[in-house]
Amino acid sequence: MPTRRPMAPCLGALSALVLSLSSAPLLAQDQPASQDSPATQDRTEAQNQSAPQASDASRQGNAGPPIPLVPESPTWDSFHGQLNAQKYSPLDQVNADNVGELEKVWEIHTGDVSDGSGDLPPSVWSATPVFANDTLYIGTPFYRVLALDPATGEEKWSFDTESTLEALTQPALKSRGVSYWAADEPIEGESCQKIVYLGTMDAQLFALDADSGELCEGFADGGVLDVNQWNTTNNRWPLSLLQPPTVVGDHLILGWAGKDWAYEQATPGTVFSLNARTGELEWTFNALPESLREKSGTANVWTHMSADEERGLVYLPVSSPSPNYWGGNRTEEAPYATSTTALDIETGEVVWSRQWVHHDVWDYDINAAPTLMDITVDGENIPALVQATKMGFLFVVNRETGEDVWPIEERPVPGGDGMVEGEVYAPTQPFPTRPAPLLDQAEKPKVWGLADAASFGQCSRLMDDLVYEGMYTPPTTQGSGTLTYPDSAGGVQWGGVAFDPVSQTAIVNTSHIVQYVKLYNREDYDKADSGSGNESGFAPQEGAPYGMQLEVALNWLGMPCWEPPFGEIVALDMHTGDVKWRRPIGASQQYGFFMPESWGSPTIGGPAVTAGGVVFIGASMDAKLRAYSLETGEQLWSDQAEAPAVSNPAVYEYNGRQYVAFVAGGNSILKDQVGDQVVVYALPE
Repeated sequence: MPTRRPMAPCLGALSALVLSLSSAPLLAQDQPASQDSPATQDRTEAQNQSAPQASDASRQGNAGPPIPLVPESPTWDSFHGQLNAQKYSPLDQVNADNVGELEKVWEIHTGDVSDGSGDLPPSVWSATPVFANDTLYIGTPFYRVLALDPATGEEKWSFDTESTLEALTQPALKSRGVSYWAADEPIEGESCQKIVYLGTMDAQLFALDADSGELCEGFADGGVLDVNQWNTTNNRWPLSLLQPPTVVGDHLILGWAGKDWAYEQATPGTVFSLNARTGELEWTFNALPESLREKSGTANVWTHMSADEERGLVYLPVSSPSPNYWGGNRTEEAPYATSTTALDIETGEVVWSRQWVHHDVWDYDINAAPTLMDITVDGENIPALVQATKMGFLFVVNRETGEDVWPIEERPVPGGDGMVEGEVYAPTQPFPTRPAPLLDQAEKPKVWGLADAASFGQCSRLMDDLVYEGMYTPPTTQGSGTLTYPDSAGGVQWGGVAFDPVSQTAIVNTSHIVQYVKLYNREDYDKADSGSGNESGFAPQEGAPYGMQLEVALNWLGMPCWEPPFGEIVALDMHTGDVKWRRPIGASQQYGFFMPESWGSPTIGGPAVTAGGVVFIGASMDAKLRAYSLETGEQLWSDQAEAPAVSNPAVYEYNGRQYVAFVAGGNSILKDQVGDQVVVYALPE
C-alpha cells in the first residue's frame, strides 16, 4: 500500500504566530436567528424576465399542512440517502439527549489509498456508504466494491474491477461510491434481481449481483458497459464515471466527469438513461445546443441527481461550458448550461429548466443534487425544490413547474468593459430574495488583520491589486487578476442541503474561500505555466486565446488573507427562508495543530439529519466527525477520524440498532491528508 504523506493543508491560518493569539477574543459560536445577510440589503428591483414568477395564487400548492416526503422505511440506499436528496432518516433511537454516548462499534481500512508519493496518483474518496439488502456497500477509489456486514464490518464479498489506476481526467483517483437497484417483482431463482453498480475513471460501468458479487451477465457485455462508446464529439477524455448512477425505478440516469480548464473544445455534456437490468440505452439528453457542441463542450452533470418518481421527473444539476474562464467561443444562448433542468424520466424530454448563471465564465457548476421538499409558505403547501450553488445561493422553486417560491430577481452585474477581447458578458444574473445568500457577496471580502500583520502587509497589497466590482466580476488579464468569491470549489459543495420534513428545517454547510483568477494571452501563458493542482494552479484552456491561473488568496505563511470564519453550518426555517441558527464548523489545521473552532474550516461533504433531532457531518479540515442539535445548533458529540470525511454520512438500522457510518478518505482541496477508513458508530448495547 502506498505510504501516506504528512499532513499539509491547501489553506489554513495555522502557524506558531496564530497559536500564540488563540487567547484573543473569538467570533461568536452562534449568530442570532432569522437575521438576513447584508447581501440582501439595497439590491436592485429588476424582475426576472427569463422564467415565470409565482404569485401567491400560482405556487401550485394547496392550503393546509403538507404531506412530508418522509421515507417509509429507514433505508439509506442511495448517495443522498433517498432519491429526494433530503439526507433524512426517520430513526430516533439516537437523539439529541443521548448522542453524546455514541461509541465506535467497528471500523475497517480498505487498503485502497495513495498519497501520491509512490507509483500511483493520490486518492480522493468521497463515497457515501449505501445500506440495502441488509448489507453495507462501499465503492473505493481503486474501483473495488466491498459488501460488508452492517453490524460488524465483516466482509461478505468483494469485487475488483481491475481498472487502470491512472488520473485520466482528474488530478487524483476519485470515487463517490456505488448505486443499488432491486427488481419490484424479483424472479425466484434468477441472479441479479438486486444489482450494485460501480463506475470507473476509464468510463466502464460494472453491474454486480448484490448477493454474490458476481458480474451480471445479462447487463451490457457480460456485466460491463463501455460508456465511452457514446463519446463521439471532441473526444478529449474518457467519460469518467466517478459519481454512481442515479437509480430511478428501472432506469439508471448517468452523468460523467471530464477534465476542467484544459480545453476550449471538449466533449459536450450528455446524460444517458439506461435500462437497469440490461444496460441498454433508452435516451440521451444533450445540454448544449447543436451549434455549440463542436466549438465548446462540457456543461455535463458530474454530480448526483434527484428525482420525484410520483411526478415522473429527474432533476439535473448541470455544469458550466468549456472553457471555464473565457466564453468568446460560446456567446450564443446555452440555456441548459449551469442550470437545474427537469426531465421526463421516461423520455428525457425537458419539462422545465432554470439557468442560475448566464454565460458562466467563473466555473460555477451546479454541483449538488437539488433537494426536494414539501414546505408550507404563507399557509400553502408547496412541492418545492432547493438548489444549492457554488455562489452560496439557495434557489427555491416549485419542482413541478420551475416557478419561483420566493422571487428570484435578475440584477445588473459588472459588464467587463472590454477587459477581454471577444467576450460578451451577461448584463444580469439571477439573485434569490429568500433565503438570504449564505455568504455575503455584497462587498469585497475584508482583509484579515492578523494575516496581514503576520505578512507585513502582503495581504493588503494583494487584495488592492485584484480587480473587483462585485460578484460576477469577469476574469481579466490585468494586475494580479480578478478576485473571485465564493471560490471555484464552491460556497456549497456536492453534499448539498439536508432537510427535516417534520420541522421543515434545511441544513447546509458552507465554505468561505477567496480566490483570484488571471487570464494570460497565449504567448504569456506559455511562459508562465508552472503546473496545476486540485482547484488551483495554471490551466491551458488549449485552443482558446487565453490560458488561466487560479490561486487561493494566502500570505507567505499559508494564512488566509480574508477574515474568518472559513466555514459554517447553517439551519434555515423553510416556512420563511430565515436563518434559525448558524455557527462555524470545524477547525483549520497545520503542522498537527488545530486553530480555534470559532474560525471554522472550509468544508467538503454534506450533512445527514434524523428524526432524533440530530445533524451528523464530517466535512471539515480537522478530520473530525460531529453531531449537532437540529433545534439549537449546539455541538453534542465529536470523534477524530484518520482523514477528512469528505462524503455524506449514512444512517441506518440493522437488527433493531441504529448506526451512523462515515467514510474518511480525504480531499486535497482541504489538505494533503488521505485515508481508507470506514468507521461506524452506535449507542452502547
